[in-house]
Amino acid sequence: MSLLRRSLGLAAGAAAAVLALSGCVAGENAAAEPAGAEEAGASTSIALDWATYNPLSLIVKDQGWLEEEGYTVEWVQSLGSSKANEALRAGAVDFGSTAGSAALLARANGAPQQIVDVVAQPEWAALVVPADSDITSVADLKGKRIAAALGTDPYFFLVQALEQNGLSVDDVTIENLIHADGAAALQSGSVDAWSGLDPIMASTEAAGATLVYRDLELNSYSVLNATEEIIENNPEAVQAVVDAYERAREWALANPAETARILADAAVIDLAVAQKVIDEREGLDVDPVPGAALEKVLAPIGAIQVSLGDVASQSALDEALATLFAPQFAEKAAG
Repeated sequence: MSLLRRSLGLAAGAAAAVLALSGCVAGENAAAEPAGAEEAGASTSIALDWATYNPLSLIVKDQGWLEEEGYTVEWVQSLGSSKANEALRAGAVDFGSTAGSAALLARANGAPQQIVDVVAQPEWAALVVPADSDITSVADLKGKRIAAALGTDPYFFLVQALEQNGLSVDDVTIENLIHADGAAALQSGSVDAWSGLDPIMASTEAAGATLVYRDLELNSYSVLNATEEIIENNPEAVQAVVDAYERAREWALANPAETARILADAAVIDLAVAQKVIDEREGLDVDPVPGAALEKVLAPIGAIQVSLGDVASQSALDEALATLFAPQFAEKAAG
């Protein structure tokens, strides 16, 4: 257990971890600066992540709405919640896509970031086994090797699934692998199971893997975080990004086929798999304002984080929950 805790601590704090960077999306040809930016002295350059587990980020990037508003955007790919948190902590991005559970973990461990928008309530995590596996239940995982990205929603999904079935992390061996590497380990047979994340999970399922355990209530929301620095010093940019996200939500709900195409292209997966994710699992039609519904899901996950030693104390967790949300931007966008 001490090794697991040390691994999670390293994952949460490794600001220099490798990030997959895409090129800058230039805003040089924008006709004008965003309204109010010049008067407020706010920067029109922002660093924004995109992630295949966050379709709204893909739409905002694909449509170029922020660039049209006069922003110069550096687009940075996040390969998982833990990587997004590392980028936020290091100042590599101003906005990062994570699960609610990962955002809470980062905040409870001192990361100066807050949730500014609820992206979705997806069923994006489940326990996955190979097609020929004799594992048919969570109980069968005892003594097995399971791939999971520490500090992410699939990891906390795994912890909760084990506890609900009379097991704990001490009863299994957890291999700390980012989502794509976890899927590869499952396919190669180097692990017995994988706590997976869509859309990669849906691709492995299409290739014959089995979702051996599912529970929507063990998935925390998909959220967009912003650094406290940009919230305090450039609220106009935060509002512009949240406005773009809410525009993307409306666009996605009205254009599910095109949304699936954008996801398929970004994730390099079959269009049918992307459509399955969008139609059946993504859960984009939710209230974007971070508040009571999200807190209700996060509170029990936070208790697990404390019990595992990932958060120092219940008081630290309570303080994080009390300060995690910056709802004013989503409230304005929704209004």
